[in-house]
Amino acid sequence: MAVTTMALTIPLEKLEPALADLAGVPQDPAYHGEGDALTHTRLVMARMAEQPSFLALDEDDRQLLLAAAALHDWGKARCTVQEDGRWTSPNHSAVGAKMARQLLMTQLGLSGTPEAVRLREAVCWLVRWHMRPPHIFEAADPGRALRQMASMGELTALFTLEKLAVLCEADIRGRVCADREARLEDAALFRALAEEAGCLRGPAAYPDAYSRFADLCGRTAVPGQRVYDPTWGTVVMVSGLPGTGKDTYIAAHYGGLPMVSLDEVRRGMGAAPDDGGGQVLRRAREQALALLREKRPFVLNATNLSQANRGRWAELFHRYGAAVRIEYLETGWEERCRRNLSRRDSVPESAVARMLRSFTPPQLTEAEQVRWICV
Repeated sequence: MAVTTMALTIPLEKLEPALADLAGVPQDPAYHGEGDALTHTRLVMARMAEQPSFLALDEDDRQLLLAAAALHDWGKARCTVQEDGRWTSPNHSAVGAKMARQLLMTQLGLSGTPEAVRLREAVCWLVRWHMRPPHIFEAADPGRALRQMASMGELTALFTLEKLAVLCEADIRGRVCADREARLEDAALFRALAEEAGCLRGPAAYPDAYSRFADLCGRTAVPGQRVYDPTWGTVVMVSGLPGTGKDTYIAAHYGGLPMVSLDEVRRGMGAAPDDGGGQVLRRAREQALALLREKRPFVLNATNLSQANRGRWAELFHRYGAAVRIEYLETGWEERCRRNLSRRDSVPESAVARMLRSFTPPQLTEAEQVRWICV
């Protein structure tokens, strides 16, 4: 069997090495009486195939969900530890999503085209959030938490909270635990709340981009209302792995704007191409501050691969009254490798591998505008 969407394929047999990593990975028997993580994963896939909510979807969506089910607990292979005599897997969904992204991007060819990126990221975000539905009422604002997750549908329409609910239901049915019925009730409430909020099958509606960002980041208490936009202009934050073609893209699309480039800062300081140290960042920050004080739109050219790094820059730009547009660039993996090797200051592929382990593409919770662009 294979996952197919828009002529793209994820052969499920290619995911078997990931499943093999879960063999013998222990789980707390109070929540997983069925056995190890591999046994659980295979049960989840089997139970999903029987669910009416799964069978009601079209074939492409069913195949996408099977891939997400296969990978949903892969992070347990790295995260499982024993604490106070009990097995636990802290942060395994976030780690598993990054592991899945790395596999799909570098080994299964899901990179470099809009269709590939949409399919890959739909799978990865289902993995990332598969544990959220039964716990949605623990969020400070459950409605906003739903809208934040549903906003991923603006970037990949293949992701919906409805699919997340299907995966969550299968995850619960694939367990042997005393509270399974209660968890299923919580998952059903998640679906009902998302339906009521108008974001079960797609993102919530907003009057404009700034109002959307104001709601998703918690600046307004009334979802969907039009919010006054006080920004004076836009800072463009370009994101992408080394060799993606950020310099070429910026020259073609933003050649008239000033640019703060970490590569240029490194060259000026004689630093290594993969040096992201404090002195490089301080020099780039000083350049950005000078432009922000003058209220001049500009481009930030850096890898900006992690949400934490992007967040620090975005916080600075917002503090000075600028709007932020994040443009994430991607090309095919082999082409990226070729471009990186041909660069004047190529980044060692070992460093790229480290970058990829921390990489998460930008979400609409991070900036007023976010674009994923294949170049």
